[in-house]
Amino acid sequence: MSVRSHGYKGRVADVLEKAGIEIGNRVRISKEGKVYEGYLMPRSELGDDQHIVIKLDDGYNIGVRLSHDLKVEKLELEVEVKPEPPPLPLKVREDLPTVSIISTGGTIASRVDYKTGAVSPALSARDLYNVVPELGDIANINAEILYSLLSENMTAHHWIHIAETVAKHINRGVSGVVVTHGTDTMGYTAAALSFALQNLPVPVILVGSQRSSDRPSSDAATNLINAVIAASKAPIAEVMVAMHASSSDSTSYLHRGTKVRKCHTSRRDAFKTINGHPLAKVENGEVKVLTSNYVRREARKLELKAFFDDKVLLIKSYPGLPPALIDFAVDQGYHGIILEGTGLGHVPESCFKSIKRAVDNGIAVAMTSQCLWGRINMNVYSTGRQLLALGVIPLEDMLPETALVKMMWVLAQTRDLERVRELMLTNVAGEISPRSSYMTYPEQVF
Repeated sequence: MSVRSHGYKGRVADVLEKAGIEIGNRVRISKEGKVYEGYLMPRSELGDDQHIVIKLDDGYNIGVRLSHDLKVEKLELEVEVKPEPPPLPLKVREDLPTVSIISTGGTIASRVDYKTGAVSPALSARDLYNVVPELGDIANINAEILYSLLSENMTAHHWIHIAETVAKHINRGVSGVVVTHGTDTMGYTAAALSFALQNLPVPVILVGSQRSSDRPSSDAATNLINAVIAASKAPIAEVMVAMHASSSDSTSYLHRGTKVRKCHTSRRDAFKTINGHPLAKVENGEVKVLTSNYVRREARKLELKAFFDDKVLLIKSYPGLPPALIDFAVDQGYHGIILEGTGLGHVPESCFKSIKRAVDNGIAVAMTSQCLWGRINMNVYSTGRQLLALGVIPLEDMLPETALVKMMWVLAQTRDLERVRELMLTNVAGEISPRSSYMTYPEQVF
């Protein structure tokens, strides 16, 4: 694979081409008395023309800057790669439950080719067993690749397809479903599935990885193992997110899908339950329930309500918020607006006229708070009371992201503002806490 077609340019490309090196070749780089060996990796097309990037044998990538004494040479592989024998059929263990794993993207259930650095999705149950062999002692795995998307590219259309696919697997009688997902927007998808999958009989677990599977510090295997344990034996029949409980251990919390947010860019324990407590944790192969407030696993008929109206905006309030942003929603034919207000639920008074115009034009407008914890109370200050008088719907302690998804779901069912208000204020999937509480719950082992 030509280096110039994979991000290398200028002098560094000249050096590599002179040595006859292509992407995926094993190379030795000597510089300033140090020697580095690994496989040549592709570069970003926006990268500079001064560095050679290789993947070391420990899985880490390094960049080596060109210098006058740098020498690079192509190495021959010492081990002859022989074709793998045809795989034997996977045996179904009658003593184990069956769990479906649906992949939508991310690196959690991926395979790494250390010659090229390429990360590709695990294509079958066999691939998953090869990547994480411990799964074979937990459950019989059904695997399906639905998407290979970066999670920031998810849309309401994808949520609908994911929900339909989860429902298909549940209706086949599996003990639970795991959905692998990129972490950046996993909270949105968890909320969407919480509303789309009504009357769940079994757990649906979303899981991701903060560190890719080609890194020694990856959390991919631990997260996937704990997600499958939760799907196979948790007594909770809800949509949940399974991620690390702390930055370094092997325990995972199970967060309710409508109450979870990613709160850190890179820590393993980036996901937190907001205005509540995790429903359970997975530790040492067991699921320990942490609350009595959950929907119990039992035989019931799943009801699929997978529909979303994508003409909804989430607008964050800030000093000087221009009313034109709200007017834009009216002029562009949007059906709903979620305001992420300050404090107890406020936006600048300069926006009131535009908010009234929006409501008068049949647009549902609802208020959340940009504060992570606590609930809004729009009766405390005159600003809040005026917004209530304009027809703004107060959404208690609902997360802004969850409120956005819920309004998309509600508006796909009705455009009647009174009915929209009623549904937005109805606790459908645990998105509204009846009261703010700091109480903890005893652990129960299942």
